Amino acid sequence: MNEGFRSAKVLITGGMGFIGSNLAHRLVSMGAEVTLVDSMIPEYGGNLWNIREIRHQVRVNISDVRDEHSMKYLLQGCDYLFNLAGQTSHVDSMENPQPDLEINARAQLSILEGCRRHNPHIKVVFASTRQIYGRPQYLPVDELHPIQPVDVNGINKMAGEMYHLLYCRVYGIRTAVLRLTNTYGPRMRVKDARQTFLGVWIRRLIEGQPILVYGDGKQVRDFNYVEDVVDALLLVASTDEANGAVFNLGDGDPLSLEETAKLLIKIYGKGSYELIHFPSERQVIDIGNYYANYHKIQSRLGWQPKTSFCAGLEHTLAFYGRYSMHYWQDAHAA
Repeated sequence: MNEGFRSAKVLITGGMGFIGSNLAHRLVSMGAEVTLVDSMIPEYGGNLWNIREIRHQVRVNISDVRDEHSMKYLLQGCDYLFNLAGQTSHVDSMENPQPDLEINARAQLSILEGCRRHNPHIKVVFASTRQIYGRPQYLPVDELHPIQPVDVNGINKMAGEMYHLLYCRVYGIRTAVLRLTNTYGPRMRVKDARQTFLGVWIRRLIEGQPILVYGDGKQVRDFNYVEDVVDALLLVASTDEANGAVFNLGDGDPLSLEETAKLLIKIYGKGSYELIHFPSERQVIDIGNYYANYHKIQSRLGWQPKTSFCAGLEHTLAFYGRYSMHYWQDAHAA
């Protein structure tokens, strides 16, 4: 796989964000020519500190995926597109649905049109989400589970995903889709819960504040360390068998939210948590228990998570213990 990316021209949307920047580090180490596209809109997670170690080895384009003229230019000549840019906040999608529609649906169609017209040989990997399943009818959730989103974000991500699959089936654009679960690790947004609840839990723990767990804390979730997600992205990108397919990620070892809070405190060596009333705006779109069946990507492509939750949390806590000033200096104003 390393040889496949050596000297390859790679475009990453959302490249200054959490997953995009971790992917960029790996691709640079493989010898790829990497261009990062990011709007750097404060609410969406881009952070220049995320690429400090590779800033002289990548091209950076401050642009918005909603700008079809910019994207049309950037797509030309690329071998791979990792399409990671998105509006990720479920609450924001309900309170202000139009930007979510523009970024997660309309812009995706525009990007694919740019591929069809200007670079039909590109390979595209789209980052989708478990949120499209809605409230699970059975567990673990496999790719055949009904799709019933509970919020605007899930509907728009579903549309973006379907566009990618359609352009593969009809136009032969090589696309593949990964449905991500709770991805965590270094470089994730931690100053608020727009990207993941685990991030803001880590911030509160390091700041000496109690972790706030909504409801009774019995909701079950699964988690993937970001380096395992990067593995999956690269594997899907480099494998033709993945073209036109959808794959769940997961870890097969779900925990309740209360168990997760206790584990985080145990690893950190101190801290506390509180069970608090579920805010109504979050409870109405909460999906309840969720964990994924990832047998499809495991059996077809050989992917499985390598990093235990304990080890991943240790790495993550160490990272933010060292670099917190670059990730939540304005957290209380956010």
